[in-house]
Amino acid sequence: MPRAGLSPASITEAGAMLVDEIGFAQLSMGLVAERLGVKTPSLYKHLTSQADLAHRIAILAVTELGDAIRDATQGRAGGDALAAAAQAMRTYVREHPGRYAAVNSARPDGPDDPFIPASNRALSSLSAVLRGYHLDPAQEVHALRMLRSMLHGFSTLEVAGGFQYDTDADDSFTWMITFIDQGLQATTPTPGPAAPTP
Repeated sequence: MPRAGLSPASITEAGAMLVDEIGFAQLSMGLVAERLGVKTPSLYKHLTSQADLAHRIAILAVTELGDAIRDATQGRAGGDALAAAAQAMRTYVREHPGRYAAVNSARPDGPDDPFIPASNRALSSLSAVLRGYHLDPAQEVHALRMLRSMLHGFSTLEVAGGFQYDTDADDSFTWMITFIDQGLQATTPTPGPAAPTP
């Protein structure tokens, strides 16, 4: 019989907290059980496997990340929205490196996988920022991939201690966001001359 107080949600939350502390690669059912004060077999009454737990952590994390970006950009537009979204993602990765690593390792296991709508919500938050630049529809996917790649790369390098130069990382981050903003503005179609009045 399942232990009172244990549930897929409570186990997932414990696992998420654990991987933020020790790293996603170190996740184990034994360590999660120890964190919860139970025997490892108790977890298997609620989850099917460690892979199931890792996937649930990824869903939790991508949902949180999407919400963080959405909340940060509410009521903002253009470069202001871009800077807010970028900082929200950077902050999330810094505060939850293990959860974010789980997102990057996750793959949908079918069309009904809840990871899909959760991921789409997070991408929609970034897409909403890009819509403020009125890009050519053919360029929107490219812009989204560029933005994700740059934010992901900067944030994960920073968390891993990958920046070795003395220059302040905050200055580099601001420079990068300004660079992206200017690039996006440069690709925004310029309205043509107004048609003459007949």
